[in-house]
Order: sequence, then C-alpha cells, then structure tokens
Amino acid sequence: MQKITAQQHETTAGRLAVRFEERFGLKPRVFRAPGRVNLIGEHTDYNDGYVLPAAIDLYTWIAIAHRSDYKLDIFSENAKESAVIDLRDEHPRPLNRWSDYVHGVSLMLQKQGLSVDGADIAIYSNVPSGAGLSSSAALEVSIASGLLAISGQALNLVEIAKLCQHAENEFVGARVGIMDQFTSCFGSADHAILLDCRSLEYKRLPLPEGIAMVVCNTMVKHEHSGGEYNDRRAQCEEGVQRLKRHYPAIKALRDISLSQLESHRSELPELIYRRCHHIISENERVLRSVEALNKADLPTFGRCMAESHLSLKNDFEVSCRELDIMVELATGREGVVGSRMTGGGFGGCTINLVRTLAVQKFKAGIAEDYKRATGIDAEIYVLKAGIGVAEIGVSA
Repeated sequence: MQKITAQQHETTAGRLAVRFEERFGLKPRVFRAPGRVNLIGEHTDYNDGYVLPAAIDLYTWIAIAHRSDYKLDIFSENAKESAVIDLRDEHPRPLNRWSDYVHGVSLMLQKQGLSVDGADIAIYSNVPSGAGLSSSAALEVSIASGLLAISGQALNLVEIAKLCQHAENEFVGARVGIMDQFTSCFGSADHAILLDCRSLEYKRLPLPEGIAMVVCNTMVKHEHSGGEYNDRRAQCEEGVQRLKRHYPAIKALRDISLSQLESHRSELPELIYRRCHHIISENERVLRSVEALNKADLPTFGRCMAESHLSLKNDFEVSCRELDIMVELATGREGVVGSRMTGGGFGGCTINLVRTLAVQKFKAGIAEDYKRATGIDAEIYVLKAGIGVAEIGVSA
C-alpha cells in the first residue's frame, strides 16, 4: 500500500483528522481508497471474465484510531450519522445502512483469524453513492486497510480485495464480483487495468493522450443489494448448469464461446440465452477493446462501447430510460469517442470518452439536453485515473 502526501489529499485528510480529533480526542491515521469507473466489461467479473476498469480521482477517506473495548464507533461526515458496532456480537446482522460495509469488513477480518480490537472511525467520501462508481468498494478497502494498520497486521492487496468482496457478498448481501475492490486496491494514475477475474492476473494499460473520461450521473440511484442484481447472477449460473450437459468441464460463462452458445440456443429458455449472450459477447468486446487501445484505434474502441451498452440494454436488461437517454445524447456529439452505461445498472452513470478539446462543450450541451429530456439536473464529472488505496500523511 502506498503512502502519499499529495496536497489536495493532504488538505482533505487534514480536515478530516481535525474533525476526528474534535470528536474523539485522539490523533488518527488517515487512509483513502478510490472509486472506479469501468470502461468496458460489465457483469463479466462474477462470471470469471475480463474487465477494463480504472480507479478514479474521487475517494473515500477514513480517519481511524485504536480502541481496546471491541467496539467500532463510527461517524459518517456524509450521512451526519453515528453507528456503534459491537465486535463481540455473536449474531451480527446487516441493518441496511452504510455501516453494514464497515461491519462486514470487520467480520471478514475476524473470520480470517485477524484480531480487531476496536476503533474510532470518521468517514468522508466524494464518491457519489448509488451512482455505479463503487462507493461501497472505496469504503470497504479504506476500512480494511485502516483496521489492519492500527492493529499492526498486514495483508497483501489481493487478499484485501478478496476480503472486501466477501464482506459485500456474505454480509451486505450483494453478490458482486471482485472488479470494484481490486481496482480500488491496484489503481494507477493515467492507466486502466485489464483484469482476468478468474486468475486475478492484470495488466495496467496507459489511457490515450488527449482523451478525457467524462462521467455523466443520471441521478437515478441503484442498490446492488437489491434483488435485480442478484437475479442476474443466478440467471448466469443457470446458464452454466444447462450448458454443462454438453461441456462438463466449464466452470463459468467465460469458458463458452458464442458459437458454442448458438449451437445450443434452442435448448435454453430465451431469458437465459440472452443473459449468457451478453456475458460471452462482452468478454470478447473487452479483448477487442484492449487490442484497439494498444493500436490507438479509438473508433473501434468506441464501437465496442456502443455494442456493450446495447447488449446491457437488450440482453442483460440492466439499463433504464435515463441511462439510455444519456447515451443517445452523447452518441455522435462532437469529440465523443464512445459512450455506455457503467456499473451494475438500474441507474447510475454513463462513461464517455471525449477528446479533451471538446470536453467543456460536451459538458454544457449534454447537461442541457438531458434536463430538457428528463427534467433532471445531471452531475457531470471530468475524471482522471487515480491511484489505489494509500495512507495519507497528515501534518502534525
């Protein structure tokens, strides 16, 4: 894990540290982890597939100090709420609150035999919640890093990512893949990450010069722990079980080609076929996109983004009216390389690759057109690829 003192983060960390000391009377250590945007490769992570995300320069910061009474006393600056978690509770249950992510991480640490004595914690985040930018993963990774550090323990970043994924799967109740947590751990400035979600082998790929990542928030919130997301995973698993009759060695949809899927289409319920078709074609699109990125072939990359959105809309059915409108408004606009929904879906954001010189015109135009079409004021973020989880040095 890195330790940085970049001025912007130091300022935010310093302010949080001051508020922490006022509240708890202790000097904290400060950690922060980034959200992420996914350029392409949606819902493929829990199918052992490929993804191409980037960490973003929006973060969750935590200030933390040790306490020895086996309680977590937490204050969220964003929610203006407190929560107290008793680590000795023999029957812990999620409360459907932001504190569930903290509680889940502490439980997974204990499950691995790592001691968690207790902590005072203050949280601040500028990652929009429910927007598909992995605010939950940013919180989980920063909490895990902080709890490990104040107890004098360590895990490597891969193990931290896995632990945080398990917290969300097993305690929060969202059956997410590992992409979000992995990206929050391994993010690199000005780079995307090609991740094989089965082997966890990864490669950092430089983002093209002269291109900005512009994220458009539809302001329609989603909830990963809701039934729709988990339903999609169950449908993919049903597809695997049905296809195993012909291909016994397969473990996930990542192991099936489009030609194999088509050869057994008549045996699959139409809904299951379409879910499988999205995942298998999306894996192929990720690999085509990486090849295009390596060749600086931006038109091909943009076409892959467009195909991805249509597949998510029609085959996987995780888009919504507002996301579709936002993509339609971006497509063909001056300077736009490509546009698609990003994140789990059912709301949230679109990711747009826009030539730098056209960004300001794009922001103004799409915000105005979206308001006219929906009556909603969108939030537009021009983001850079950020670095992964780090401890922030705070001046005394």
